[in-house]
Amino acid sequence: MEEIDIDEQAEGAILLDGFEGAIIGIVEEFGNGPRILYSKKKIIEILQSEDMTEEDALEYYYYNIIGGYLGEQGALFLDIPLEAEKEYGEWKYYTERE
Repeated sequence: MEEIDIDEQAEGAILLDGFEGAIIGIVEEFGNGPRILYSKKKIIEILQSEDMTEEDALEYYYYNIIGGYLGEQGALFLDIPLEAEKEYGEWKYYTERE
């Protein structure tokens, strides 16, 4: 594994203070600069570690994080991670969703 400077690799991207442990990647989009990809699951876990119930953490996430427009280089959030497999010529998608 190679260490990177996230400020250099994602110059101009919005970072969410306190949620560094939820960063899972950097994405690119035509016409915009790089953006930071966060794990929704990890954000909820971080909020719960700060003595929030799951319900309160979800409310905070939707209202204060998803609900805020942070500009063209605002954060993105992975809700459902998928695995793709081709079976008998057709693509199938799987998740570990509970």
